[in-house]
Amino acid sequence: MALVPYLRLMRPANIVTAIADIMLGYAASGALLYFLDGSQTLAVSGLTPLFWLILATVGLYGGGVVFNDVFDAELDSVERPERPIPSGQVSLTAAALLGGALLVAGILAAWQVSDLSAAIAVAVALCALLYDWKGKHHNLLGPVNMGTCRGLNLLLGVSAVPEAVEQFWYLAFIPIVYISAITMISRGEVHGGNRKALQGAIVMYALVIGAILCLAILPEFELLYSVPFLLLFSYLIFPPLFKALSAKEPKLIMKAVKAGILALIVMDASIAAGFAGWPYGLVVLLLLPVSIFTAKSFAVT
Repeated sequence: MALVPYLRLMRPANIVTAIADIMLGYAASGALLYFLDGSQTLAVSGLTPLFWLILATVGLYGGGVVFNDVFDAELDSVERPERPIPSGQVSLTAAALLGGALLVAGILAAWQVSDLSAAIAVAVALCALLYDWKGKHHNLLGPVNMGTCRGLNLLLGVSAVPEAVEQFWYLAFIPIVYISAITMISRGEVHGGNRKALQGAIVMYALVIGAILCLAILPEFELLYSVPFLLLFSYLIFPPLFKALSAKEPKLIMKAVKAGILALIVMDASIAAGFAGWPYGLVVLLLLPVSIFTAKSFAVT
């Protein structure tokens, strides 16, 4: 089908992980309290921002990864000739138009929630374009740039209740550190890993888990609900990374990256469960099999 190469450009499995960010932010914002009220009107009004913000992140993330391939077209013709653009399945112009349309659609969807949501969406789009264009070529700033995209995406979810952004802005640092670690690991998926980068990623993963545990000091956060998800999170991220560290082979690096990306859903579920209870955490976790199933058909890197 002619549509498949365009879907490959958008990395559908990765988009599912971005939706998990929104659901986490939504839980942290307190918007879920609408559903605890007996009023059906309040329930519907509480769900509407979530709907628009999910649409927004689909557009923003999809557009961002499409432009990644647009900027990498020349390099991919050598290193990854099977990708849609270098293989000739999608023209460079068509890919750029798709990426631009997705980013604009994401911003417009966020605008349906609030001006603040739209502003955060613009920041996500600009941050993604900066990474695609220049950021990824910097060893230090590149991972931080990519992590910032995901941190802002989490805050986009928090903006379901605009006032909550000021209260929970620091939550953005958790995905910033985590995605920075994955980005460091991914640098070796073509030619093999850098040992120091892989060791640094282990430390950053540990920092993420420590930060989530520290959320227990918040009156809104119940750590007991979070712990089972954190155990699963640790089980998913550390074994592939240790294997990659021992062998430093491109295939093992790619598996570690893939595990890290998919486990982002579990990380989000662990924090969401702390803010909104374990049943809500399970709802977020249900995105994991969706992402895994999608990853069988579409690459995540």
